[in-house]
Amino acid sequence: MSDITIYLGNKNYSSWSLRPWLALKQTGAAFSEIVIPLDQPDSTANIMRHSPSGRVPALQHGTTLVWESLAICEYLAEAFPTARLLPPDPATRAHARAVSSEMHAGFAALRQHLPMDIRSRWPLGSRMDIVGRDIERVTAIWRACRERFGSRGANGRGDFLFGGFTIADAMFAPVATRFVTYGVPLDPVSATYLEALSEFPALQEWSAAAAKEPWTIHHDGNDAAT
Repeated sequence: MSDITIYLGNKNYSSWSLRPWLALKQTGAAFSEIVIPLDQPDSTANIMRHSPSGRVPALQHGTTLVWESLAICEYLAEAFPTARLLPPDPATRAHARAVSSEMHAGFAALRQHLPMDIRSRWPLGSRMDIVGRDIERVTAIWRACRERFGSRGANGRGDFLFGGFTIADAMFAPVATRFVTYGVPLDPVSATYLEALSEFPALQEWSAAAAKEPWTIHHDGNDAAT
């Protein structure tokens, strides 16, 4: 039996849960997962049993408990160094951490007006007027990372931001699903990166599970994301 358990929100909606789950999959370690449906009368009580913040995700690894997405990813990078969740070069690693932190803390308009909803398709419409600046910044990060680091395989060969899959890709994966859900138009470099993320086996596994979930959180594409 695995000594790692990750507690998650609904896979269709919980962008914060998706990020460390992808990182955990990348380690290759065996783990158990428990999905706690959000927006239910007992959601908070159920989450509080496992997460002191009252939010998901949370990771239990033996006696160690970590309950915040980016902190979980960083913990996994240290606990499983062979997974190369961060680039080996210090300057490149700092860049990866910077873009991951920017994603973690920013892009409020994109989060609010393009909530993650993997199995649905919503028209972008007038939302572009509100989220356009966030989309421009996200795609600028993608282009810069691909051109500066990814093309030379700073973290090994691959089609991700730094070559091989890193925490930065995990942090931007929910944005990629949003761009698909809302049909966001992209430049060629960003579209190629989006395709690489969409074809990543772990993200496909998560999306397939999201499609089978029985829970629905009703919104019109304008609710704040979890």
